[in-house]
Amino acid sequence: MLVGLETKDDAVVYRIDDSKAVVATTDFFMPVVDDPSDFGAIAAANALSDIYAVGAVPIFALAVAGMPTGVLSPGVITQIFAGGAAMAAKAGIVVAGGHSIDSPEPIYGLAVVGLVHPDEVKRNSTARVGDVLILGKALGVGILSAAFKKGLLSAPDYRALMDSATKLNSIGADLAHNSDVHAMTDVTGFSLLGHMFEMCEGSGVAARLDLDAIPLLDAARPHAQDGLNTGAGTRNRETFGPRVSLPADLPDWHRNLLFDPQTSGGLLVSVAPDAAAGVLELFHGQGYESAAIIGEFVDGPAGITVTG
Repeated sequence: MLVGLETKDDAVVYRIDDSKAVVATTDFFMPVVDDPSDFGAIAAANALSDIYAVGAVPIFALAVAGMPTGVLSPGVITQIFAGGAAMAAKAGIVVAGGHSIDSPEPIYGLAVVGLVHPDEVKRNSTARVGDVLILGKALGVGILSAAFKKGLLSAPDYRALMDSATKLNSIGADLAHNSDVHAMTDVTGFSLLGHMFEMCEGSGVAARLDLDAIPLLDAARPHAQDGLNTGAGTRNRETFGPRVSLPADLPDWHRNLLFDPQTSGGLLVSVAPDAAAGVLELFHGQGYESAAIIGEFVDGPAGITVTG
């Protein structure tokens, strides 16, 4: 077992031989949008992200589903599965089977299996002092999902939500081959600052971030400024807030976005300083338009300082 429970990493990695390790993960949740196909696609992209976050290539998936069979029609359930299968196809794999139960609320996701070279596994606990931090996607998916549930999301804002949540983090498999990439994770339910703190804690380093460099989804900003937040975001602030130093005059809406839970959020990459420009160029070349250098790891106890 190369990667297990010890560092809250993104997936299990088990060595098969000197050139091959198998990677496994699972993720599922209740609907974040109403459209069944879109829900399936988001859930599948989110599950696949954990494979990419350790530098692996997915090879197949199994569906995990709970459906209220007396409430949802067979057609709607089929659309959920179809959305997930279509996203898996974008990743170059098939959903080869799975398991479903009758449940009070719809639940859908994938168990995904991948492969990686044992020497190219990327962990969340191997960042180094001096490394530059790159974030692959802008923040705000959680706020947009909350706005959608309240009926406040316009059609363009909904498209911004879908574009972000269904953009596969497949670049992670390419970054596996880059020895200058020292650590990697994906930003999901614990927010940017929560997952970054896990990197700090596992690696024995501190992080210093430039507030102005952290990308935010344009569509999410006005909803956050109107006071919209999520329960998970509030819990993230309570859990990780004591480990984060933020500017005293930072508006509450901006704090909420830094702790915003992301569904299928971007990769957080720790890379050697002289290689950072090339890695960022790779992100942009593969369509991660919001990817940005947001800070660096520094010597010190696990914790995060945000300046700006």
